[in-house]
Amino acid sequence: MEERERWWKMGLKAISEGKLAVLLLSGGQGTRLGSSDPKGCFNIGLPSGKSLFQLQAERILCVQRLAAQAMNEGSVTIHLYIMTSPFTDDATRKFFESHKNFGLEADQVTFFQQGTIPCISKDGRYIMETPFKVAKSPDGNGGVYSALKSSRLLEDMATRGIKYVDCYGVDNALVRVADPTFLGYFIDKGVAAAAKVVRKAYPQEKVGVFVRRGKGGPLSVVEYSELDPSLASAINQQTGRLRFCWSNVCLHMFTLDFLNQVANGLEKDSIYHLAEKKIPSIHGHTMGLKLEQFIFDAFPYAPSTALFEVLREEEFAPVKNANGSNYDTPDSARLLVLRLHTRWVVAAGGFLTHSVPLYATGVEVSPLCSYAGENLESICRGRTFHAPCEIAF
Repeated sequence: MEERERWWKMGLKAISEGKLAVLLLSGGQGTRLGSSDPKGCFNIGLPSGKSLFQLQAERILCVQRLAAQAMNEGSVTIHLYIMTSPFTDDATRKFFESHKNFGLEADQVTFFQQGTIPCISKDGRYIMETPFKVAKSPDGNGGVYSALKSSRLLEDMATRGIKYVDCYGVDNALVRVADPTFLGYFIDKGVAAAAKVVRKAYPQEKVGVFVRRGKGGPLSVVEYSELDPSLASAINQQTGRLRFCWSNVCLHMFTLDFLNQVANGLEKDSIYHLAEKKIPSIHGHTMGLKLEQFIFDAFPYAPSTALFEVLREEEFAPVKNANGSNYDTPDSARLLVLRLHTRWVVAAGGFLTHSVPLYATGVEVSPLCSYAGENLESICRGRTFHAPCEIAF
């Protein structure tokens, strides 16, 4: 606890000095959720009806306030860079505009687009979408490095005095955006890159895992589709845990220096992952290959890397599949949020009444009230809340 407290304060200090930017990876559409809107516009059914974008923007507002209070500063600003794709750019900008940036200042948010890569058939030919147009798809979240470079945003970060970049994927309802503890840990370890990891739930879980390639070699991530099943279920005899148990959940921290290095290096040395998908073509939908780069492809380039274990039930509520699927649905994410916030309220001395079983409901704490369960006693102690409800100011 003392270490966490120290990291929390270090992180808040760096944030109050304007050294942290947040980079939101938001190029994906909610196709698997049954929506053509950007994933961040999705409302997972919380009592407040807030979208993923709103929850995340309000967490930034909360950290800004905590940093200003901790350092007795007037106001603190965390710049937000949002990577969209040609398929989500317009809708994302309009969504932010129509919601007045969810309370963030207009000049505090910068949008930029990731690139696209032509889709190819299994025999290596371009797939044509129309007789005059090649079918293309976004180049994966690893396209962020070249996109930052080509849009000149690495220079923009440097002129703002930014030293550290917190980078995450939009489809996580519990993401701790601009987490001061993670930033403090990152600064304390003095590394170039870091990732939050959660322990794998079971051997066949569809998540990439961190591995070290060779003795003393670099850390990298192996996708679940690329990991042999026997390795996926191998046990470490000393710990009794899975041998490869740290899963990558797309919560990263980088130094600006490292981002510069990667943007220049990966250009000459790109790695592509193949995904077999249905692709719209002249001949209707056809099976073909999409080429994607992943953000973790840069980890082997890092001179030093740190992993930071977090608890799944506190920081990872993925929203990937439509309700009715077996896992990672808006419903499962909503329950994870409600359960966590219910624990916060009870710990702060609050009480709950509920007309449906408690495992199926809970309360939601607005990010404007509390970032990670702190400062709730004055609102909750001795009060009774009827679940489901939102606790706001």
